[in-house]
Amino acid sequence: MDYDLIVRNGVLRGDVHKKVDIAVKNGKIAEIAPAIQGKAAQEIDAEGNLVTESFVNTHLHLCKVYTLMMMDEAALKDYHGSDMGKAMTAIELAARVKENYDEKWIIKNVRKAVALAARYGCTHIRAFADVDSKAKLEGVKALIRAREEFKGIVDIQVVAFAQDGLVREPGAEDLLRQAMKLGADVVGGIPWIEYTDADIAEHVRICFQIAKEFDKPVSMLVDDAGDPGLRSLELMALETIKTGWQGRSLAHHARAMSMYAKPYLQKLAALLKKADMGVVSDPHTGPLHARVRELLEENVLVCLGQDDISDAYYPYGRNNMLEVAFLNSHLLWFTTREDMETLYDMVTKNAARAIGLKDFELKVGAEANLVVLDQPNVLEALRFHERPSYVISHGSLVNQQEMNKIIKENA
Repeated sequence: MDYDLIVRNGVLRGDVHKKVDIAVKNGKIAEIAPAIQGKAAQEIDAEGNLVTESFVNTHLHLCKVYTLMMMDEAALKDYHGSDMGKAMTAIELAARVKENYDEKWIIKNVRKAVALAARYGCTHIRAFADVDSKAKLEGVKALIRAREEFKGIVDIQVVAFAQDGLVREPGAEDLLRQAMKLGADVVGGIPWIEYTDADIAEHVRICFQIAKEFDKPVSMLVDDAGDPGLRSLELMALETIKTGWQGRSLAHHARAMSMYAKPYLQKLAALLKKADMGVVSDPHTGPLHARVRELLEENVLVCLGQDDISDAYYPYGRNNMLEVAFLNSHLLWFTTREDMETLYDMVTKNAARAIGLKDFELKVGAEANLVVLDQPNVLEALRFHERPSYVISHGSLVNQQEMNKIIKENA
């Protein structure tokens, strides 16, 4: 055979009126042409529908998925309250579930969520696992285990996440280092959760210090509350520049940005560009969100994440990034065709760039991470946000029967 796989009769974004074939060999895209003459071990017919890069979820609290039923809804009410003034209280209430953390039950929930990602064409996830005196390393262990189980199907970047703080939480810094030694891929922080400005700055400093020790990227949840006085995003960008971590630093949420004055927002955008630092926004999981359109107008890298699946902060979710883009089309009023293309980038190419994936494009020579959708263009894909007809990960067709089996076995 000339190729391992050929997708025939597909259309590409930007030219949906011309059908093409896409050939894959040794895990990479080998040829894109109107009609490829060679043969392949597997051939699939896209039937004139859209073929694109697969989806990327830049933000998922994977250790918490499906834990909503294990607790009351007090945290949910506080997190979704007016102006998010009780966001810190919500986090403290949500922490109760971690008193029962055990890798044995966490891994079952994780398997279900990751198999759903494969079903919906999401082949890469930056996944957070809490590290603190309650959770200890149970979530990290479960996510590392899943990372190995789903290798080659869904790539998982495990974030060791100091959810309850580093200064206010005794022993958290040591646990964070232990998690990195265990094999976590990313150092995760949440500086705004600390009690004082000095402690917020110390939280940021510790995270970057550990990142340098282990030569790992940084992801931080910043300013996730309705308080315009929160400035941890600025501190993170400054530390990124000071540390030389440009391109390896990613901010999440930044909901307080919705309350910033325009001059400060423009100053912050300039700082983010200097730090080569992206922002992940999850508008569907909280009443406030980063000012996505204004950041994009300033040429700041912005992408979307699922954030949560049925936990103390959000009751829905299924690792379907087309669904996330559909929801945010409404919340952000991204409704023109140009807006829709931007949303699609925010769950594919831009999301991949944000978490450090290289050459994540539908082009010859790139790794073949692709979806064949059941619709002919981005508008219809967002309208229906259904599972792809086919998912190709690292050059191989994902066995959806096996994914369905995993979902059922871990329900």
